[in-house]
Amino acid sequence: MSRSDLARLALAGAALLAWLAPPPARADAPPPALTVTGSGKVRAAPDVARIAAGVVHEAPRAADAIAASNAAMEKVLAALDRAGIERKYVQTARFDVGPVYADTAGRPRAMPEIVGYRVSNQVRVEVRGVERVGAVLDALVAAGANDVGGISFEVAEPAPLLDQARRQAVADARRKAELYAREAGVALGRVIRLEEGGGGFPRPVAYARMEAAAATPIAPGELELGIDVVIAWSLAP
Repeated sequence: MSRSDLARLALAGAALLAWLAPPPARADAPPPALTVTGSGKVRAAPDVARIAAGVVHEAPRAADAIAASNAAMEKVLAALDRAGIERKYVQTARFDVGPVYADTAGRPRAMPEIVGYRVSNQVRVEVRGVERVGAVLDALVAAGANDVGGISFEVAEPAPLLDQARRQAVADARRKAELYAREAGVALGRVIRLEEGGGGFPRPVAYARMEAAAATPIAPGELELGIDVVIAWSLAP
């Protein structure tokens, strides 16, 4: 075999070895990591209620409807005063003035005719102590409130409960990460990413505690406060 043939054979072998060799590791390749999510949930009995209450009046003239609404709302506010609700916990939520049209049933081609005006005046009432809600509702209705509803419940100080849910969420994420690492035969390194996800807003749960009283019975139930976290750990072989 000539020298030129040997040279060509050596070059071909070198090319084959280069093709079979694994590609070099990229300097910018991210280090191996494990990312998991964790959840934490805490239940608590609400201690604050919010009630939407108001008056609706109609009259042939807008001015008369407004005057009647104002007089009725003064009675509602006075009833809240007597019920022990401070004015700082009462806020106007809606005040609407709109036309009332004549009934055109059976007259499909009739033009809409304004026959009066409707005024709706609604306040949002914050009640501290859910055991008072029934009595407050009774006082509102007795004072003439004819648009009552939209009761919601809250926790006055949710921060400590949310912190408890956060601790649970982190513990849940670590438990999952340790399980995955153990089964995969790797070791957890340091935390390289931690984010708080959704949750945080109280949600009612399907348990209800009835407030026994002579007033209107109310079931405030319980609220669920939840936190989600996303945590990433570096991995070591």
